[in-house]
Formats: sequence, structure tokens, C-alpha cells
Amino acid sequence: MENLIWIGAVVTLIGLAGLIWCILKVQRARKQGLDDEALKAEIQKVVALNLGALLLSAIGLMMVVVGILLS
Repeated sequence: MENLIWIGAVVTLIGLAGLIWCILKVQRARKQGLDDEALKAEIQKVVALNLGALLLSAIGLMMVVVGILLS
């Protein structure tokens, strides 16, 4: 079960990296000084990736917890 813990930690880190990437992408879009419509379009593109990264990190954390409980 130790492998499940490590795999879950890696999956969590990948999800966390995705969340950080989404934050940086929106920050760059805000700094570009886009008008409201263009900024809204950029943010809408990132929302799906943000939710996917959040789901991935949650699944990774669940894998870690299950691995710990089964150890």
C-alpha cells in the first residue's frame, strides 16, 4: 500500500501544478490590460482546466488517505 501513497502524492502534485498554471495564466491575462469581454473569454478557457486540476489533486489526496488507511 506504500505505492498507493506515493502514486497519490504524485497525482496530487500534478494537480497542484495545474492549479498554479491556471493562476499564472489568468494573472498574465489580467496584466495584458484586455477589455472585459476578452478577459472574460480568457478566464472561461481556464475554468475547465482549473476544475480538472482540482479534481486531479482531490483524487490524489484520496489515494493517499486510502493508502494510509490500508497500511
